[in-house]
Amino acid sequence: MIVVDTSVIASLWVPNDMEELAYKVLRKDPDWIAPVLWRSEMRNVLALYLRKNILELSTALQSMQEVEQLMEASAFEVNSTQVLELVHKSSCSSYDCEFVTLADDLRLKLVSFDKQVCREFPEIAIHPKKFIN
Repeated sequence: MIVVDTSVIASLWVPNDMEELAYKVLRKDPDWIAPVLWRSEMRNVLALYLRKNILELSTALQSMQEVEQLMEASAFEVNSTQVLELVHKSSCSSYDCEFVTLADDLRLKLVSFDKQVCREFPEIAIHPKKFIN
C-alpha cells in the first residue's frame, strides 16, 4: 500500500509525459490511497484540460468515473493540526501536506511527481522513478 498524490493519479487519465511511470507505479503496488482532497484536485485537473480544449466533456466525465473506481474506498480524512504543523515546517502547500500527513500517519511512502514535496520530505515522499527501481 502506498499514498499517491493527484499528480500520479491524474497521470493515468490525462495526456502527459508521465503516464508510463504512473503505470509502472500501479503495477508495482496497485493498492493506492490518498486523502479525500484527491477528488477535488482531480476535478480541477480535468477542468483545466477541459478549458484548454485538450479533453472533451465526455472524456473528462469518463475519466473521473474510472479514477473514482480505482480509488473507491481509498480516500482518508487527515488531521488538520498535523497538516498545519507540516505547513509550518515547510514551504509546501496545505494540499501537499495532506498527502504527506496521510503517508506519515500510516507509515507509508508517498509517491509524487512533485519535486518540492520529495525534496522537503525525503523520508516520506519519493519520486516514481525511484519508487519503481
